[in-house]
Amino acid sequence: MPAQNILANLFSTIYNNEMRNKKECMVIPASKLASEVLRTMQRHKYLGEFELIDDGLSGKFRIQLLGRINKCGVVMPRFAVRREEFIRWERAYLPAVGVGVLIVSTPNGVMSHAEAVEKGVGGRLLGYVF
Repeated sequence: MPAQNILANLFSTIYNNEMRNKKECMVIPASKLASEVLRTMQRHKYLGEFELIDDGLSGKFRIQLLGRINKCGVVMPRFAVRREEFIRWERAYLPAVGVGVLIVSTPNGVMSHAEAVEKGVGGRLLGYVF
């Protein structure tokens, strides 16, 4: 069985369902990292509620879509970013400075790049959404 990139699967499923104007979608498999990414997207009002459904295997997420996502994706490889470098990565992945969020894994947990700058921490880029 080929290895899965759980985050790439999460972002592409959400994006594809948003483009079809669906109200909700199912994402399989689930993981703790995916849960933290969803929580960050929810905090920034890109997603509604989501729930973890335990199917006895790897689990799955049911996600409520709000129709606010124009594009989202995973950043591969997961580049290491210092706190003063976020502007450069914003220019690379987001349409304009201040539009959308970069999702970053930091020593303090998964958060948006704006929260990371506020807390003065760097981390690894996981994905982007706008």
